[in-house]
Amino acid sequence: MGRRSALKAYQNVEVESNAAYADGVQLVQMLFDGLMESIDKAHGHIERGEIAEKNETISRAQKIIFGLQMSLDMERGGDLSRNLNDLYEYSVRRLLHAHSRNDVEALEEVKSLITEVSSAWSMLPGLLKNERIAAA
Repeated sequence: MGRRSALKAYQNVEVESNAAYADGVQLVQMLFDGLMESIDKAHGHIERGEIAEKNETISRAQKIIFGLQMSLDMERGGDLSRNLNDLYEYSVRRLLHAHSRNDVEALEEVKSLITEVSSAWSMLPGLLKNERIAAA
């Protein structure tokens, strides 16, 4: 009976761990979605000359990028985490440029870069599922 309860406890931990990881993947994807939305809104605000709204949306985009940076595990992530960190820092600089110069091309550059990362990230749940199936 003790072995069964230990096995059941282990399975529960594994399920909870996988759920927490899936939730983390979804959270990062939500951050990417929010970032893209902020960039699109900032673009529209620049085109319409809505300075206060532009300031707010670019500030929100920067905060989201800082959140993405904080989620990087620099120890375990190795080169990938360092490269993403560099990309995020570059994106923040381009957002600052877009903010100070009302440069929609800088916004579109950031959007393009982030779209690539977001697309790769969105494939992660499927890869993890396939990995779990292969391990079973």
